[in-house]
Parts: sequence; structure tokens; C-alpha cells
Amino acid sequence: MSSHLISTRQRLIQAALELFSAQGVSATTTRQIAEKAEVNEVTLFRNFGNKHGLLLAVLEESAAFKDLGESLVRRATPPGNVYQALKDYASDSLHALERVPEFVRSVVGEADQFPAENRRALGRGVTEANRYVAQYLATVIQQGHLNTYLPAEKLASLLNGMILGYAVIEFTSEFHELWEDRDDFLENLVELFLHGAMSSSTESAINSLQGGFITTEVADLPASLVHEILQQARKWGVRDYALAYVLFGAGLSATEIIGLERSHQIYDTQGHFLQITIPGFVRQVPVNQWILGKRYGSFTNNPLIKWLKSRKDTQTAMFLNETGKPLSELELQTRWQIWSDGLLTPQGQTPAVAQAQQTWRVEMLMRGISLENLIILTGCDRAQLQPYVRRAKEKAALEQATRLDHKPG
Repeated sequence: MSSHLISTRQRLIQAALELFSAQGVSATTTRQIAEKAEVNEVTLFRNFGNKHGLLLAVLEESAAFKDLGESLVRRATPPGNVYQALKDYASDSLHALERVPEFVRSVVGEADQFPAENRRALGRGVTEANRYVAQYLATVIQQGHLNTYLPAEKLASLLNGMILGYAVIEFTSEFHELWEDRDDFLENLVELFLHGAMSSSTESAINSLQGGFITTEVADLPASLVHEILQQARKWGVRDYALAYVLFGAGLSATEIIGLERSHQIYDTQGHFLQITIPGFVRQVPVNQWILGKRYGSFTNNPLIKWLKSRKDTQTAMFLNETGKPLSELELQTRWQIWSDGLLTPQGQTPAVAQAQQTWRVEMLMRGISLENLIILTGCDRAQLQPYVRRAKEKAALEQATRLDHKPG
């Protein structure tokens, strides 16, 4: 086919899309489309047969959706992060649909008026969009990066169906309260989609979809237990007190804490910060002087600062063991077990060191930090932090209910 014919075909598709969007599919004539594309009707019929064939071409050959599908397929090799790939695809698809909302409204609103041939065109268009997603999913399933009891074609149909359903609701219904916003929909869509696709024997594969950071349940610790652990740590010396303080005051993981160096501390009268450095990524986090309603020093005088000022060695590591060597993660776990010995969580379990980080994240949300800012501080994405958002909302609801119960009727 010559470049002239390709250009003519694309002009007809673009003209049809614009007219379908502006005045609806049923009200648009082939003559109007031909005139807008600056060709005669015979050329339209020669390329597409009739208006129904042109509608199919609009649905199948839209450059935006074709590019989206091909981009997703390319992300299967190498596989990368399945969760993020699907989230990006869903988000980009909604943005593409958002550019032609009138077309979406027309296709949906007038579908019952379409002849059978037109409805078949619509069905084939949706099937074509599915083909790319199914190809991507089939590849990652074959590579062993997604274990599922559903075939790739069914999974693709479910995902695209939910995306299209969201677009229809957004473009045709105002003031609904089904989702907080688009990000809320996207996070829950992909999480539900992936969890629903998993077989019961593939729980370990779920972690790999989000880089191993997915948290299905948050078990933050109550304030009384946190303060008791801090007091127990204080009894074991200035180093242990500083360790516990950083766990609860900065929300770092055990791995992050043992990687800290003395030079990673920044403080003045306005704030106290730690720099977290991992290959390819650097971020800063605040060290809170207030922990669950109780103050532990100030920005310039707190357990961590006291520990570092007490040091007489030349080691660069922020925390050392009893022999003066950099503290290991196993040794940190051991210190935690000593501080929490004999204590139990509300669930009747021995507190785990990971719960210190969970407690910090929930507390930050309770104190009003935005999800966007918590993403920056933690280096996590929205999906990884959604369980903390839900837990913070749950705690806020309980606190409000308690306050109401204390008010006179």
C-alpha cells in the first residue's frame, strides 16, 4: 500500500473519530466523514466498506491504544515488575479514553441503536485491545513470574472490562462515591486483579509482583507497648536506647538501620534527619522527637545524638556491637528480643521488630501526613502503603467513635 493510501486511511479514521465524538455514531454520515477527511465517499467505501467497517477501524487502529498494547507487550521481556506494568497500562488506558470522552459516551449510549453489524464491530474492537494484554500475560505466566489458575485471555478480559467500566462510569455519572479518586481505583483494581488471579498455592509469588514489599495486614503496636519497649531499651544503655528510638522515631527497617553511617545524620534546631543510601536511591527521613504522644528529647538532644556524642571510636557505622564492630541485622534482632521479653501485642503475640516500622507509618498518617509525602519518605509506592492508609482510617474511626461516646447526649 502506498504512503498516499495510508495517509488517506488515517485521515478517514481521524475524521470519523472526531465526528463520532462530537455528534455520535448514529448521527454521523459517511458523507460528513469523507468531506472532513477531504476525500470522496467512494474512497471511504473502498477502504472500509461502510460506516460500520470504519467504526471497527477506529476501535482497532487507534494509534493510542495500539501503542499502549505494544508497549505493555515489550515490558514482558525482561519481565520486570508485573504489578507496576499492569498499573501503568491501566492508568495510560484511562488517560487515552479521557482524551475522547464524547466518543465513549456515544458508543455506550447508542449501542442499543446500532445494527448487529455495528455491535459486532464494537465487540471485535474490544477483542483486539484484549489481544495485547493477553500476549503480555501469557509471556509472564510462561516465564513463571505470574502463577494463576485462569488463562491469559480471561485475565485480559477481566482487566480491560474493569478499565472500560470505570471509564463509562466516570464519563456518564457525576457525584458518585465509588472511589476516592482515580489513583484509589487503580491501586485497588490491580491489587484485586492480581490477588484474584492467584491460586492458593502461589502466595509467595504475590510478593514478587511488587518487588517483595506487599503487606496484606498491618499490625502496629499500641502506644503503651511502644513506650514500654523504649523504657526497657533505655535500661540496657545509651546505644540500645538510641536503636529503639530510631526504630520508632524514623520508621526504618532493620536492614536500613544497620546500613546507617555516622555521616548520615543531619540535625539543627529546626529538625533531625537521617539519610538512607541504597544503590541507585537516596532519601532522607525525619527522626521524630514525639512518638505516640510522648516526647523523647529535642532535635538537638535526643537518644540518638547522645549515643553518637558518647562515641570515642573511629568507626563509620552509626551503630556498633559490644566488640566495637558494626552491628549486624541478627544482633539488632537479638537486642529487640531482649527489650520485648515478656511483652505481648493485643493479638497475644511477641512483638516483632518489623512492627516498629509499621507503627511509625500508621502514626505519621494519623498525624496528618499525605500519602504522597509518605511515599517520598519511605521509598514505597501507593500499593505498598495502601494497607497503612486503611489501618490509619480504621484507627481514626475508632478514636472518633470513642470521643462521641464521651460526649453528653
